[in-house]
Amino acid sequence: MAKPGRPGARNPGKKKGPLKGTGGHSRKALEGRGPTPKAEDRAWHPAGKRKAAEERYAAAGGKGRPGVRAVGSASNRKSPKAADDTETVTGRNSVLEALRAKIPATAFYIAQRVEMDDRVKEMLSIATNRGIPVLEVTRPELDRMAGFDGVHQGVALKVPPYAYAHPQDLLEKIIDRGDVPLLVALDGVTDPRNLGAIIRSTGAFGGQGLIIPQRRSASVNSAAWKTSAGAAARIPVALAANLTATLKDFKKQGVFVLGLDGDGDVSLPALELADRPVVIVVGSEGKGLSRLVTETCDQVVSIPISTATESLNAGIAASVALYQVSTLRAAR
Repeated sequence: MAKPGRPGARNPGKKKGPLKGTGGHSRKALEGRGPTPKAEDRAWHPAGKRKAAEERYAAAGGKGRPGVRAVGSASNRKSPKAADDTETVTGRNSVLEALRAKIPATAFYIAQRVEMDDRVKEMLSIATNRGIPVLEVTRPELDRMAGFDGVHQGVALKVPPYAYAHPQDLLEKIIDRGDVPLLVALDGVTDPRNLGAIIRSTGAFGGQGLIIPQRRSASVNSAAWKTSAGAAARIPVALAANLTATLKDFKKQGVFVLGLDGDGDVSLPALELADRPVVIVVGSEGKGLSRLVTETCDQVVSIPISTATESLNAGIAASVALYQVSTLRAAR
């Protein structure tokens, strides 16, 4: 008769593991389902979604978009690094001008099923020839890239931070070309849309560049790019460490400083310095010209307006002054 074992002790006569006859179940479980499918063959995988998108566009006749790569939504991609200081240029005119100017772009984004016009075709051609990655994204993704009030028109371009000129280099290049300087300086203009509008007006009326102070000023960002309608790719913007000191240096080199103010002592139509080298200084949207800048001006010029209107904003005032100067120059 076998001795009873100790409580909790293992009987050495019994095998560990499943009883006889159960091994077949484990073997069936280990047979598996075959080799693991490739990432692009898994419908839920980002690579599978890209492949499906490419196949849909190929079936829809998307052969006219060489180099276009479909990408997933924002939830399927890594979010950009916080240290990313690139700018996003949006809008067809702005993007096209940036590409034409050979701005060193890092990526060109185009919306799915975008309406193809001549501008979009030229953008794709330039981007492809320059080796710029062309990425096809959803419209909500472009909305996010363009910002709250941005209008992208189905395209966007990633560009590096704006490369500002030095004020003295800007002036010397104009003189070396044999041109009569016509510059605009901004004194405390903080709205980037006003900055973009002034860049656009400067290019439209024969101006050669802008000067902005290093502090208390709008910068050339995506909003300024958009409002400039691409002019930011052609019109240089210089950054002055001290605007008053820069204006004084310009005066020593024969440039007349004209400040715009509603209480100016010279009416714009009566301006006699239009044919001279000039820099037009535009004040901030609310406070106008600062005291030090006003004291530096050779003349403070006012724009005649109806008494029913209190004032003009910075962008409109600059446009009117530039138009008047260009008109007077053409007439002399």
